[in-house]
Amino acid sequence: MTQTRKATPALLEAIEKRCGAGVVTTDPSDLAELGRDWTRVFAPAPSAIALPRTTADVSAIVSMCNDANVAVVPSGGRTGLAGGAVAKDGELVLSLTRMSAIGEIDVVGRTVRVEAGAVTQAVHERCAEHDLTWPVDFASKGSSHVGGNIATNAGGIRVIRYGLTRNWVLGLEVVLANGDVLEMGRALEKNNTGIDLKQLFIGSEGILGVITAATLKLTRLPREHDVMLFSLPDLGAVVRLFRAAQEAPFALGAFEFFTDKCLARVQRHRKLASPLNENGQCFVVLEAERGEANEAWLADVFGRGLVLDGTMAQHTSQAASLWALRESISESLSATGLPHKNDIALPIAKLEGFCRDLESILAERYPGWEVCLFGHIGDGNLHVNIMKPDDMDKAAFLGRTHDVDRHMFELVQSYGGSISAEHGIGLLKKDYLGYSRSPAEIAAMKAVKAALDPKNTLNPGKIFDA
Repeated sequence: MTQTRKATPALLEAIEKRCGAGVVTTDPSDLAELGRDWTRVFAPAPSAIALPRTTADVSAIVSMCNDANVAVVPSGGRTGLAGGAVAKDGELVLSLTRMSAIGEIDVVGRTVRVEAGAVTQAVHERCAEHDLTWPVDFASKGSSHVGGNIATNAGGIRVIRYGLTRNWVLGLEVVLANGDVLEMGRALEKNNTGIDLKQLFIGSEGILGVITAATLKLTRLPREHDVMLFSLPDLGAVVRLFRAAQEAPFALGAFEFFTDKCLARVQRHRKLASPLNENGQCFVVLEAERGEANEAWLADVFGRGLVLDGTMAQHTSQAASLWALRESISESLSATGLPHKNDIALPIAKLEGFCRDLESILAERYPGWEVCLFGHIGDGNLHVNIMKPDDMDKAAFLGRTHDVDRHMFELVQSYGGSISAEHGIGLLKKDYLGYSRSPAEIAAMKAVKAALDPKNTLNPGKIFDA
C-alpha cells in the first residue's frame, strides 16, 4: 500500500537534531523545484526536502521516515522523463545534491569512487585529467547525477560501443529502508560469491534502496575521432547506412538519428544551421575513431548512393556544431511546444516497419499531430515525441495521449520491443508495464520489493503499486 503520511514538524525537528541544522527545508521554492523531474506532468507536492551530507545522514533519515511511515522519494539531478523522481503525495524528498565528492582516480585499476550526487560531466572531467573516462554519456550530463544514472541504468549516445550503465559499476553503497547500509562489490572486477546484489539496485528507480556511492569502472579516453553528418531520404536508408557503418573498418562510437521535424524545432529554438545542401526526411550523426580508412569509407557511402548529402567535421568546433544539432533536440522540443515523450526499444531490423505502422496509426486516429522522432539507432532506442497541437488545450492533449500510449505500446509489444529503453517506468508507464513484462516477472519484482522494503517507504507508487 502506498504511503501517504506527510512528514510532521516533530519528525523534521528530530531529523535536524540527528543530522545537523540546515538538513531540512520546507521553503516553497525548494519544494516546487526538488519535487519534480523533467516530465512536468505531475504537480510537485512534497511535505519537505532533506539534504543529507553523508551516508550516515541518509541512513538516519530513511530509518526515521520508515519508523514514522513517511514515504521517501530519492532525488538526483531529476533529468528523468518517466516521473520516477516526482513527489506528488506529500512524500519527503531525499536529495543527494550535497553528496557530490569524487575520490582519487586509480589509474592502475581504472576505477574511481564517487558519491551519488556527483554530476556526470564533473566525473568525466576529473577522469579526463588521467586520460580515462566513465563512458556513460548523454545530453543531460551537465545536470544528471551518477546516482540517478545508476538507479535508472542510463543509456545515452555511446551504448552502441560501451553498453549500459550497469556495465560500468563495480561497487555500490546502498541504504535500505530500515537504515541498513550495504557495501557491495567495492573495486573488484571479479567477485563470484553468490548473488550479485548490486545488480538488483541498478535500474530499480529507487524503490529498493537509496544509492549513496559507487565505485565506477573506467576505460581509456577515446582517441581523436571523426564526426559526420548525413542527410537521408527515409528511415530505411538510415538502417542501411547503419549496416554499412557496422561493416566499416573503424570503431563506431555513436550513431544517432533524428528527423527533419526535429531539425526544424532545433533551428527555430537555437538558430543552428545545417551545413548540408540537400536535406531529406532523416539525419544521422556518426562518430568513429579517426583512422586512415575513414575518408575512403565516406567516399564509398557517396558512391553507393546511400546518402543524399553528408559532411565530416574538419576541426573540434565543427564537430561540436554537428553534435549540437542532435543534442539540442530535447531542449528545443520543450522550448517550442509541449511534447508527450516516450522512449522505446525495438529490434534494429524492425525499426522501419514499426515507424511506418506508428505513423499510420497516428495519421488515422490523430490527424494533424506532429511527431518528432530521434534516437540511438545503434541500440534500437527510439524517442517518440508527439507535439501538442497549438489549438488544443493542455489537459485535453495529455488526456488523449493516454490513448496514444496504449496503441503505441500494443504496437511495441507486437514487434517484440520494450516500452522503456532508458528512462524507466516511474509513474508515467506503470499502467503499461505488462506490455513488456510477464505477470510472473512482475510478481517476482514485487516479491523483491516486499522483502527489502516491507513498509513500502521508498519511492512508493513507482514502477508498480506494491
